[in-house]
Amino acid sequence: MHSRLPPLSAPPSTWVVLPTYNEAENLEPIAGALLERLGGDGHLLIVDDASPDGTGRIADRLAGERDEISVLHGARKRGIGPAYIAGFRAALAAGAELVAQMDADFSHDPAALPELIAAAADADLVLGSRYVGGGSVAEWGPTRRLISRGGSAYARALLGVDVRDLTGGFKVFRRAVLEAIGFESIPALGYAFQVETTYRAVRAGFRVVEVPILFRDRRVGESKMSGSIVLEAALRVPMMRLSRRRGLYFLK
Repeated sequence: MHSRLPPLSAPPSTWVVLPTYNEAENLEPIAGALLERLGGDGHLLIVDDASPDGTGRIADRLAGERDEISVLHGARKRGIGPAYIAGFRAALAAGAELVAQMDADFSHDPAALPELIAAAADADLVLGSRYVGGGSVAEWGPTRRLISRGGSAYARALLGVDVRDLTGGFKVFRRAVLEAIGFESIPALGYAFQVETTYRAVRAGFRVVEVPILFRDRRVGESKMSGSIVLEAALRVPMMRLSRRRGLYFLK
């Protein structure tokens, strides 16, 4: 177990890493909502994955209008895992104390971000959780609910960790967690990345806290969930445990 981490500054230096792919309709409103919730005390880093719909151009315009916004552009579509790796690296290099991650489609409510940031005063990794008491999912059909709940239960059982929402992507990391878990070595391209960052944090002895959230389906645009993403997660989870047993990755 890691020793108690030092107190955060007031307010803590917080960077929100927001990966985007074809989110032209959502980007400007989500950016505005996030900056309103951060209240001038944080920074928004948009990591665009070479969106063909103009999302990157919108991101550049917003960054030109607001000092609190910056943009990273991928040369090609790489996936959410590499996008987060690039964003985390940039946030840490800029001196972030807290690094938040969330979706750009309003499925994660920006209004919940301050509560997650506040919880980081007493936790190393804070998860916005759909599956603890008080958390819920709205506007999903039975198949999508089954895939999500089943995926979290599958990962929890295989990895042996007591985290209810292992597949969730609404998180706030303390800097020390990202520095310790070797996130740059995570090979997952899709949502298995969410499972592995949390798993590595738990295995490293960090304190993980789940805060209940309401998760809604996206407002506009198309879901990025696909059969290949689900398959990658199903195959990657047992590899995480196997890699840990064999010492194939090392915590920094």
